[in-house]
Amino acid sequence: MNELEEGTRLTLDFDKLAGVAATGARVVPVVLQDATSGDVLFIGYANDQALKATLEEKIAVLWSTSRNELWRKGATSGDVLALVDVRVNCEQNSLLYLVNRTTGGACHTKDASGEARPTCYYRSLTDADTLRPVN
Repeated sequence: MNELEEGTRLTLDFDKLAGVAATGARVVPVVLQDATSGDVLFIGYANDQALKATLEEKIAVLWSTSRNELWRKGATSGDVLALVDVRVNCEQNSLLYLVNRTTGGACHTKDASGEARPTCYYRSLTDADTLRPVN
């Protein structure tokens, strides 16, 4: 079992943004939201190249901060996110991709039945240190 992704102990990565900044990558955060249900699927990052590809290809394309490359969501998993709309916040420092899931999944993790989870937000805090799965 992967404790980070499946465990019940809270271990937030408070260094993530500092790590992204240290690479010099010019990115903005992207909230990916199911256009129908309103569920927040996950948060990623986009640079100008990823945003351009998203608009041209009409699918969620992000910038992988861990691999330093374009990431077409679903290219390997099949869980493509079809683009409905791109919105920008008031300060123009983050984006919202409204998407439709082409399969049931959006997260790279799997549930107990082996299916991709529909959102990356599948655990809830019970106290300052403990997580519990949500339905």
